[in-house]
Amino acid sequence: MARGKIEIKRIENTTNRQVTFCKRRNGLLKKAYELSVLCDAEVALIVFSSRGRLYEYANNSVKATIERYKKACSDATNPGSVTEANTQFYQQEATKLRRQIREIQNSNRYMGDVIFSRHILGEALGSLTFKELKNLEGRLEKGISRIRSKKNELLFAEIEYMQKREIELQNDNMYLRAKIAENERVQEQQQSNLMQGSVYESMPSQSQTYNRNFLPVNLLEPNHQYSADDHTALQLV
Repeated sequence: MARGKIEIKRIENTTNRQVTFCKRRNGLLKKAYELSVLCDAEVALIVFSSRGRLYEYANNSVKATIERYKKACSDATNPGSVTEANTQFYQQEATKLRRQIREIQNSNRYMGDVIFSRHILGEALGSLTFKELKNLEGRLEKGISRIRSKKNELLFAEIEYMQKREIELQNDNMYLRAKIAENERVQEQQQSNLMQGSVYESMPSQSQTYNRNFLPVNLLEPNHQYSADDHTALQLV
């Protein structure tokens, strides 16, 4: 049976209107999805029901698509701006593709490094040909040579640092020895001064020695204060 045409006007019956809305909404969302996938188009769909419920679909971002739409509308009068917008869009797409290519290359490089690490450890060598084994051997020898060169460089730098440190320690040792010798000389000088002072204090003075060993002169001389009458005459019996 042929499907009859439906008159396009508002459906008065609430139930029929709601059923029709659900069917048409799902069909519209499906068509938007198919258009974005099949034609690689940027699609943004926004639907509000009669009750105010929001239904949306976007293969990129609804906000970004709306901004792009506003910019395209504002630049509609200027063809150069539209071309510039398209150029910017393609540049963004190229940047995305370059980023994806870089990620894939990094992934492949990581897998190659893992395989090479296994080969370095001597694992999974059965699948390598003679030429590949020869190439691997050459790479290992070059790597060992660089490692030894770096090791010798670090050792020479460490030796030079230790020699400089040894000279610094010797200078510090000589300085400390000189300070110790100077302190010892000062202490010896102070002790010598103290000993000389104690000897001078213990020795008696010359006047004290003289008074101790000799009597005063006035005790040995006659007393001239007495007169001649006071002398008693000696008489012979």
